[in-house]
Amino acid sequence: MQTTDLRRPGVSRRAMLAGLAALGFVPGQLRAEDVVELEWKDLLPEGDATLTSELSGVVQHDSADLAAQQPPATGVRTDWNGMTVRLSGFIVPLDYDGTGVTVFMLVPYVGACIHVPPPPANQLVLVTTTDRPYDSDGLFEPVTVTGMFGAAATSTQLAEVGYAISADRVEPYAG
Repeated sequence: MQTTDLRRPGVSRRAMLAGLAALGFVPGQLRAEDVVELEWKDLLPEGDATLTSELSGVVQHDSADLAAQQPPATGVRTDWNGMTVRLSGFIVPLDYDGTGVTVFMLVPYVGACIHVPPPPANQLVLVTTTDRPYDSDGLFEPVTVTGMFGAAATSTQLAEVGYAISADRVEPYAG
């Protein structure tokens, strides 16, 4: 699997959008019946229940490199490749355009990748905004992202990421 290095944001965004375009993405109006609602547990391979045990482990805050503590993923699911999905989580910004976030990791819990070791790659989603940057309220803002989904191994400075969404819509989490 080829990975993309997000330390060069211009190249990363193009590579990510090109990869999602290869999945057959055609922008258009989102209809509710065309959107697959996902939860974080849906991203784990079938039969894998490691999410809860990984997240309840002891966190070593004194380590300088939290990314080195990222547990290995047991695989990714491709069931929703090329489909429009909706997933809620928390923002870890990676790239900005002015004050708006253009690339971010969507993580399942507050503190992931910054204050505690990152979860496995199959519990991280790289999100790129397609139309305009998202005006975020800051680190770890809860949001719901709707857009084209795909399994896409990506390497960032914070963690290995297993999935990507080309976001048509990013909105504050409504509960």
